[in-house]
Amino acid sequence: MDKPLKTPPPYAIASVDHALRAATMLQLEGSLTVTQVAERLGVARSTAHRLLAMLVYRDFAVRDENRVYRVGPVLELATHSRSLVSRLRTAALPHLHRVVDRLNETTNLTIRTGDTARFIASVECDRALRVGSREGMVFPAHRTTGGLLLLAELSEEELAEVYASEHYRDRPQERPDLGALSAELKGIARSGFAVNRNRSERGLVAVGVPVRDAEGTVQAGLSISLPGTRYDPLDLQFLVSTLQAAARALSADLTRTA
Repeated sequence: MDKPLKTPPPYAIASVDHALRAATMLQLEGSLTVTQVAERLGVARSTAHRLLAMLVYRDFAVRDENRVYRVGPVLELATHSRSLVSRLRTAALPHLHRVVDRLNETTNLTIRTGDTARFIASVECDRALRVGSREGMVFPAHRTTGGLLLLAELSEEELAEVYASEHYRDRPQERPDLGALSAELKGIARSGFAVNRNRSERGLVAVGVPVRDAEGTVQAGLSISLPGTRYDPLDLQFLVSTLQAAARALSADLTRTA
């Protein structure tokens, strides 16, 4: 049976339609210039530039040193396998709720795409003073607990490729010190957990552990986030052991549903 033709909504918003079309073009074609987008959409270059700037702002696109736009971390999730991300999130949510019930702190699941980390699941605690949900948000990987856990799995060569200087030509201030980062990641790999103080946000502390698949490959980072005023280093061992138990249970669920 033929599918019926789609009918445009009665109050179509041209700018939204243009932005969605531009995002689709980037996802399907890889990279485009402002001029190419303007020509394809039939709009002025200034309009195309504003559309692309908003896509960059919302992480649907990134602009390289040659002023060419390509897919950003949101659209790059497709390369992460939609089924894997969906399976991870579905399997993780019950475990995130159990961690919140036990620790009463906001709990998150994070994956890495390139040099960014994306929160794919988040469950808030019920305390008046708490860290809000970050689900769907994207941060520099080296500034998040989950991102650090995933970066810690890379070899020196892989880490150097992720943070190659040419990727940061137009934003050199955002490139981390590779020597310091590498030393930190080695410590995380040895200990099996990461502690993040004030890196993604002032006044926030996060503690996390890796989630591995049946082959031992790290698929995500499982972490809690809490106000720094509530964090006591003496509780670290208990926090880590609680997270590790949840990560092992999640890994077992992932193995059964693979």
